[in-house]
Amino acid sequence: MEEQLKTGTTTVGIKCKDGIVLAADKRATAGHMIVDKRAEKVHILSDDFAVTIAGTVSDAQLLIKLIKAELKLKEVRTNKRASAKEAANLLGGLLYTNIRRMSMLPGIAHFLLGGKDSSGVYLYDLFPDGSVTNIRDFVSSGSGSVFAYGVLETQYKNDITTAEGIKLAVKCVNTALQRDSASGNGVEVVVVTEKDIKRVMSKDVEVSLY
Repeated sequence: MEEQLKTGTTTVGIKCKDGIVLAADKRATAGHMIVDKRAEKVHILSDDFAVTIAGTVSDAQLLIKLIKAELKLKEVRTNKRASAKEAANLLGGLLYTNIRRMSMLPGIAHFLLGGKDSSGVYLYDLFPDGSVTNIRDFVSSGSGSVFAYGVLETQYKNDITTAEGIKLAVKCVNTALQRDSASGNGVEVVVVTEKDIKRVMSKDVEVSLY
């Protein structure tokens, strides 16, 4: 059972001077088995928010449905959209509850949230324990994050643009693909700016064994 619960991925979030770049690989695993070569790990929640996912897929998928509903309910009740901080805290609360629920299968999900509101764009790290951290430069999650951080620590700069951030994020994921067996099969990138949220890349990478 423990072997089936082991998950792996590489996700990256980069704070740029004109927006947020979110990226992830496309491989979903269960132990040593590759169960999906085109997994979607960067999800657009609304016109204002997008997330990357790492961890147990079923928990992540359910939490995405719940946070979408919570954001919509908040908008209907208050007649205004949630701020980035409010959205991050809502998702953090869901994560806190999720991991503390008694279950035979422990719920573990890690999100990186990119969002925009009237005050600007924001990047948050939402750890599986429910903690919420406002990221001012970059963050990575998943089994391939150690390789991504090696690239980020040496090549990130404070005045990076989203165009440069996309290239850096792709380089981070590609580096992880070379060394982390639980990451692979491609890369997808979403960019959050004060204007909109766009999926700017979804590229498959096929590895030949012959």
